[in-house]
Amino acid sequence: MKSIGFTHSLAIDEANSLYEFDGPMPKPAAHDLLVELKAVSVNPADAKRRIRTAVDAPHAEPLVLGYDAVGVVIATGSDVSLFKEGDEVWYAGDPTRPGSNAEFQLVDERVVGPKPKSLSNAEAAAMPLTGLTAWEMLFDRFGIVEGGGEGKTLLVIGGAGGVGSLTIQIARKLTKLKIVATASRPESAAWCMEMGADVVVDHRDLVADMKAKGVEQAHYITQYADTSQHWDAMCELVAPQGKIGTIVETNDLIDITKLQGKSAALHWELMFTRALFQTEDMAEQNKILTRLADLVDSGAIKTTLQHTLKGFSADVLKEAHRRIETGSAIGKLVIEY
Repeated sequence: MKSIGFTHSLAIDEANSLYEFDGPMPKPAAHDLLVELKAVSVNPADAKRRIRTAVDAPHAEPLVLGYDAVGVVIATGSDVSLFKEGDEVWYAGDPTRPGSNAEFQLVDERVVGPKPKSLSNAEAAAMPLTGLTAWEMLFDRFGIVEGGGEGKTLLVIGGAGGVGSLTIQIARKLTKLKIVATASRPESAAWCMEMGADVVVDHRDLVADMKAKGVEQAHYITQYADTSQHWDAMCELVAPQGKIGTIVETNDLIDITKLQGKSAALHWELMFTRALFQTEDMAEQNKILTRLADLVDSGAIKTTLQHTLKGFSADVLKEAHRRIETGSAIGKLVIEY
């Protein structure tokens, strides 16, 4: 089968930054599904991993990237109970295994869900990673109860991005939180309002713009942009006994003692944790993806797909990485195989 990968961390315009190669068809183990891939989304995590993981030494074998995926099950392992051959599925995968930038992929059934029936392959591929991240942040990390949150405020920093877009939608449909989202351009502000934000503020002067729009504090703050850049503002804006959640790693030192007086909490969210550590609740991701599919099919939330590229080739994947690396994307970019 054909895959696309890399061995050296190179600028995307370099010839071998991503390249095609042939390999054997994988065989499913106990809980594995063998999926014929139809569409994938390209995430900032793909570009970061390409740029950072083979700087000092090359990978011994080509590393195949790709997380979000939609496809059809063509074979199952001996212990599979959730899916059968012919099922259409969606998932974000496991970074310890070869990714979805391939014709076929093995994935553990416990981190897979049934594809929404109402979406095309491309529309569905835009959602698993961001949907899982948003869901886990709100309900697992923050402990918000569905239908709860009345009288409290959620601040979504990076509201127009993939994760921010799903966080706003899920919070709008499943909680009573007041939702404030950050955006700096007219088109991204309009997108946040379309997703369901009550208020949009400018992240370039976050504290001042929050207060100017009558929002003194946030009980929950999600950070999907730049943790160190917004740290001081988040510490000032978080409510006493509030919670800050981030998905963005930083090499900068941040002063966590700023949260002490408010007894505020800092939470990390990585939707790969369950797969990475084979946690006992790993199958929760199957349940979350199933629930998200139901919400999509009922019209409660919608795809965040904004751009679709066609064709499974290194050139198409490079173009996707170029666009992702600009850091100005609204919604999601998908490649339809």
